[in-house]
Amino acid sequence: MRPRAIFIAATGQNVGKTTICLGILAALHKRLSQVGFIKPVGQQHIQICEGLNVDKDVVLFKQHFNLQSSYEDMSPVILPAGFTRDFLDRKIDEAALEQRIVTSFQKIYQQYSFTLVEGTGHIGVGSIVNMCNAKVAALLNLDVVIIASGGLGSAHDELALNIALCQKYGVKVSGVILNRVLQDKRSMIEDYFPKALKHWNIPLLGCIPYSAFLSSPTLKDYASLFKVSLIAGHPHMYSHFQHSRLVADSLEAYQNKIFPNELIITPANREDIILATLERHQQAKAHQLDMYGLLLTGDQAPSAFILDQIKKLDAPALYTPIDSYEAMKMITSFTAKTRGEDLVKIEQAIQLVENHLDMDLLLSH
Repeated sequence: MRPRAIFIAATGQNVGKTTICLGILAALHKRLSQVGFIKPVGQQHIQICEGLNVDKDVVLFKQHFNLQSSYEDMSPVILPAGFTRDFLDRKIDEAALEQRIVTSFQKIYQQYSFTLVEGTGHIGVGSIVNMCNAKVAALLNLDVVIIASGGLGSAHDELALNIALCQKYGVKVSGVILNRVLQDKRSMIEDYFPKALKHWNIPLLGCIPYSAFLSSPTLKDYASLFKVSLIAGHPHMYSHFQHSRLVADSLEAYQNKIFPNELIITPANREDIILATLERHQQAKAHQLDMYGLLLTGDQAPSAFILDQIKKLDAPALYTPIDSYEAMKMITSFTAKTRGEDLVKIEQAIQLVENHLDMDLLLSH
């Protein structure tokens, strides 16, 4: 008998695997009395206490869903910096790692009526240390559900590579979920993608729509990206901005095109732009409307006058010595991760997944 568990993997990094897992676990909680979670192999981790590093996703899931399993069991293997070199130098006992994963999974599996297992990155991640997702799924005798970015040809191509590796390890792929599907392509993809999966005999479990809100970073994300602290606006640390715009033109041109709920990126010496944004922020705050944010850039730091004005209004603002162009490049290529403190984002993610995922089909396979 196959275990009452499923292994969730993805075709690549930043596909939205953690977001989908949040929705799946929330949906499972509504159907089953007890649901467990484990991420057998983790990379991005934080230190819980001295000597205990835990995958970031495990911390998020344990705290948000109040899961009772220990951190050690939910995150049995971590691949920190230098791990690959130690493995290749034969300083790591591979059999011991495998046993740790199996033991941790069995403890959680026996404790809960269903267990959600989250992989790391695409199916092949970890192959250099013989710990790729396909091998781990085979080790645990689990079927795999693969998440791919919404699309048709490109999504199928990525799936072909990942499914081939699953087949190599004898792992059954029991479903595919497409994430961030654009609304204008949704109907077409729902019609054609099941046809594209037919030769593998794999069902399409859901098409999760693209959400601009879920893809937008918070002020806290920007602070982490640039490794700086907020000047002010700490109550708005987890606010999302619908738009981010680099402003380097005239004040008149800027004022003619300013939009609500916008993060303005501008050199710290452009005091005219900064003061105009602060004025708009004050007006929005007075009418309880969406606020404005400031990311000040350049090697010339904000003046004492500007800092004082920002703090007086408690306006959401950051300063980085990086120039505006480089800052914009970093923002464009940045993918915000889900934070446990960002409850609004988590709840919206859960609702989006629950509304567009066929849980009956997922569980039946």
